Amino acid sequence: MAEPKILTMVLAGGEGKRLAPLTADRAKPAVPFGGHYRIVDFALSNMANAGYLHIVVLTQYKSHSLDLHITRTWRLSTLLGSYVTPVPAQMRRGPRWFAGSADAIYQNLNLVVDESPDYILVFGADHIYRMDPRQMVDQHIATGAGVTVAGIRAPRSQSNQLGVIDPGEGTKIATFKEKPADAPGLPDSPGEIFASMGNYVFTTKTLVDIVSLDAEDQNSHHDIGGSIIPALVEMGEAHVYDFTTNHVPGATERDQAYWRDVGSLDSYYDAHMDLVSVHPIFNLYNRQWPIYTSLPTMPPAKFVLQGPHTGTGMAVDSMVCAGSIISGGTVRSSVISPGVLVHPHATVEHSVLMHDVVIGMGAVVRNAIIDKNVRVPPGAMIGVDPLLDKARFTVSPNGIVVIGKGEKVPEG
Repeated sequence: MAEPKILTMVLAGGEGKRLAPLTADRAKPAVPFGGHYRIVDFALSNMANAGYLHIVVLTQYKSHSLDLHITRTWRLSTLLGSYVTPVPAQMRRGPRWFAGSADAIYQNLNLVVDESPDYILVFGADHIYRMDPRQMVDQHIATGAGVTVAGIRAPRSQSNQLGVIDPGEGTKIATFKEKPADAPGLPDSPGEIFASMGNYVFTTKTLVDIVSLDAEDQNSHHDIGGSIIPALVEMGEAHVYDFTTNHVPGATERDQAYWRDVGSLDSYYDAHMDLVSVHPIFNLYNRQWPIYTSLPTMPPAKFVLQGPHTGTGMAVDSMVCAGSIISGGTVRSSVISPGVLVHPHATVEHSVLMHDVVIGMGAVVRNAIIDKNVRVPPGAMIGVDPLLDKARFTVSPNGIVVIGKGEKVPEG
């Protein structure tokens, strides 16, 4: 039997308001993650590892850095017909942005016509996870579904942020509600719901027909979760794929079925802390299913051992990227991106420092996310005085201090 022809559409057009100020001048999928990756690299790596190499990335807001990253990093072999292509909003229905994720697909149906795939994968670009999408496609084909929705258990308290699936007979979906104010818990776990991961496999005709029908509905929100999936549930064509059954080569019991929606500052921070735990909850070191990205041309990280009066450069329970210099400072439980400089007697704890951040002599940084090119002056205190932090910077609901790209940090 011939391999099915697959087209992947990666949805990367969201504004990412809950990640501000990290999204002040970049799209959410372009936000750095884990030192030298971008969030979009995780979805694209899953496709590349699976051999699904016909990929379009639908972009919209503040897409310049995302477009650059994709075009410079994700160069596949055109000789073999493989590609990853960013596709900006083409405004085929007039001078306006996409009205929703379903409208984004509808406005790009020309890509479907050009490719003529048997099945279309529609995946989000803003989640951290490993997944072999071939296993989900196999189930989709076996059941004859019109759409298959990837599902995972999540805390019931998050029901207002996720699509909630009520499983029916076999793999069918009985009901689907997008971000309900409240949802009943699962029979075997009242504190949990079965949530949509925002990843879908569509039979091509089903997707083309349903988004075309939806485009004519003036009352629709033109959203996949809010409009398309409920309609296909009503038609009896929607099935669910249990993500916990997905087995990725090289995965361990600890990071099996790991998935994080990093759409808020706190979830973004928590996902980083997962990386630097003693036994990582998400293991970036799985060489059998690598996460691909472009690496900077930089020398190895350097740890400078100074004398008793200038401190000892050290990092504990941390990830330190190339080009960084820990010069007499101390780093604990943190992610240090390329080109970071930590001066003597400075302390960085439970923090995420992005490219080319400089931590001045004697400064203290705790429970913080600091974006690119920020200079923390000598002796400055961040994450020490909550009232002072709130007066100067963005502070997340869980108390994480966030400093935007190039933002000026006051002295002392």
